[in-house]
Amino acid sequence: MPRAGRRSLAITASVALLAGALPTAAFAQLPSTDDPRVGLGGGAFDAETATLGMEQTGFFDKRESPFFDPATSLSPNVAAAIGTANSDMAFTGDHVIHGNWRGFQIYDISDPSNPTLRTEVLCPGGQGDVNVHGNLLFHSVEQATARVDCGAQGTLPGDQPDPERFRGVRIWDISDLDNPFQVAAVQTCRGSHTNRLVEDPNDPTRVYIYNNGTSTFRHPDEEPGCTDHPLTTDPVTDENVDRWQIEVIEVPLANPAAARIVNEARLFADEETGALNGLNNTQSGALHPCATAAEGSCAPAGAAYSPLPNTNTCHDITAYPEIGLAAGACQGNGILIDISDPADPVRIDAVADPNFSYWHSANFSNDGTKVLFTDEWGGGTGPRCAANHQLSWGANALFEIVDGKLEFASYYKLPAPQTNTENCVAHQANIVPVPGRDVIVQAWYQGGISMFDWTDPKNPFEIGYFDRGPIDEEVMILGGHWSGYWYNGNVFGAEIARGLDVLDLTPTDDLTANEIEAAKTVQLDEHNAMSMRMITWEPSFPLIRATIDQLARDGSLAANKAKQVYGFVERAERFADGPQRNAAKPQLQNALKQLNSADHQRLIDAINDVMATL
Repeated sequence: MPRAGRRSLAITASVALLAGALPTAAFAQLPSTDDPRVGLGGGAFDAETATLGMEQTGFFDKRESPFFDPATSLSPNVAAAIGTANSDMAFTGDHVIHGNWRGFQIYDISDPSNPTLRTEVLCPGGQGDVNVHGNLLFHSVEQATARVDCGAQGTLPGDQPDPERFRGVRIWDISDLDNPFQVAAVQTCRGSHTNRLVEDPNDPTRVYIYNNGTSTFRHPDEEPGCTDHPLTTDPVTDENVDRWQIEVIEVPLANPAAARIVNEARLFADEETGALNGLNNTQSGALHPCATAAEGSCAPAGAAYSPLPNTNTCHDITAYPEIGLAAGACQGNGILIDISDPADPVRIDAVADPNFSYWHSANFSNDGTKVLFTDEWGGGTGPRCAANHQLSWGANALFEIVDGKLEFASYYKLPAPQTNTENCVAHQANIVPVPGRDVIVQAWYQGGISMFDWTDPKNPFEIGYFDRGPIDEEVMILGGHWSGYWYNGNVFGAEIARGLDVLDLTPTDDLTANEIEAAKTVQLDEHNAMSMRMITWEPSFPLIRATIDQLARDGSLAANKAKQVYGFVERAERFADGPQRNAAKPQLQNALKQLNSADHQRLIDAINDVMATL
C-alpha cells in the first residue's frame, strides 16, 4: 500500500503538566469497603452479582461460541487466555459486532433478552478493534502471526520478512451479515491496536481511519519505509522515523479497495524545536506515585509505571467531527486535536498527569464542552482496584474544554474495591442519552460496569452498577467487561471470558423511570462509541416528564408545582393518543402557566416542542 509523504503538523499549544495544579490531598482517598460489591462469591459462570440501577435481562454464553476453547479460555496463563478473548463492540441495526483475538462475531439483538450468534469470522490477528460505517467494517490487526488471507497457520517469525503477513486495518463488506468478505487490507508499520472512524461533515463520499499502532515495528524489508527509532529523551528530528505519529487512512466509500495512508500525523512534536518526541518521554524504570505513598500502596502491582507513559503513538482517539475535535489518549499524554480537516489533524493542547500510567481512551460529553480520559494502569491484565489503591490511580481524569484548552476538574474511579484475583482498571465507556444530564456507562474489566453522572465534572458520582464476583477466588484469570455501551435502550457488556451481557436500566433515587424512558427515545441506526455523533431528542412526552423530574430534583420546581404540571402533561398525553387529540394542547398550555422562563426554560421548550407536533 503506498505511503504518504511525512509531514510535521502545526502545533498550537504546549503541554500542561497537572502535577502542580492538582489538589492532590483531595484525591488521595481509598475505595469504600462498605459496598454490596465487596465479598461477592466467585465463579466463571455462576459468580454472585451485585447491581444498582441495572438488571441483567439477556446473556450470550461464550461457551456456545466457536471462539471458546475449554483448554485455554479460562486459563490462569494470560498469554494463553488472551488468544480467545472477546474485545470491543460496534453496532449496526439489530446487531452487535464483537471483536475477538480470533476474528469477530455478529450477534442478533433484535430480541435483547435473547442475543443469538449469527455469524463468526475466523481471522486471527490480535484484539480485533471494530468500527462500522454503513456496509463497511474496519478491523484492527497487530499480531505478527496474522496473515493476509486470514489463515490460522501463522507466519514466519517477526524478525524475518514474510509477504503473507498482515498487520494493519482490514476493511470488510458486511452488506450480507451472513457472509462478510474482505475488500481491502491496509498495511501499517506497527499494525493496528485500535482504529477510529472519522467522518468528514463536508464530504460524505469518504471516511478516514485514524490508526494507532502500539506494537513492534515490522522488518524493514517487509514494509518499505517503516523505520524505527529507540525511545529517548534526546530530541529526534529525523522525518524518516515512523515512531511518534499516527497513520491517517483515507477510504473512498464508492471504492473502499482503494483505501490508502494519506498522512502520518506528527501529533507529538515540540512546536519550538520540531522534535518529533516533544511530549512525555518517561523512560523505563520510572516510579509510579504508589511507590512514594503509604507503605504497601502499590501491591499487588510493582512500583514502576506499567505500561510506560511515554508518548510515541496514541493508544486510542475519540473523534467528534460535528464539533471539529478529537481527544487522543496517547500513552503519556491526553491531547486535544483539531480535526476540522480530518485528513490533517492538528494538536491544539496536551496535558500530562503523574498519577496516570497509560492514557488509554477518551469520551466527550454530548455538547463537546467536557472530555474524560482513562488510565489503564497495569494494562488491563492486573488488579488495579484494590482496597489500598488510591482513587486517582487507574481512574478517569475529567476535564472541561475552555477556549480550546483542557482544564482539569476531578477524577472518577470505580468506588468499590475489587480482589487481587480480579483484573480491574478504567476501560471503555460511552454516553447514556439522559436528556439534560451527562451520564456515562463504563466497563472496569472484572470491576464490572459503573454508571456515573458527570454533569458537574468537579463532582462526579455513581448512579448505578453491575458487578460479578471473580472468575476464580484463588488465582487471577483474565476476564471482565472490556466495554459497557448503551445502544437503543440497553446497556451491552462485552465480557472477555464469559460472553455478552444485556442490561436494562432500572429507576433509582438518582435516575427516574421518566429519565430512562426519555433515553430510550434515542434510536440509532449504527453506533461506534468513540466515533461520536451528536445525540438529539425528538419532541416527546417522556422528554417532558424527565425534565420535570430533573427540575424537581434540583429544587427549581417546587413539589406542588411539579405535581400540577405532571397532571396537565398526563392528561395531554391521554388526549394526544385518543380521539380528543385537539384537547391535548390546552392541557399543555395550562402546564406552561405554572412555569417561568428564568428557572424552567428547558421544560418550557420541551412542552412547546410537543405542542408544535399536535
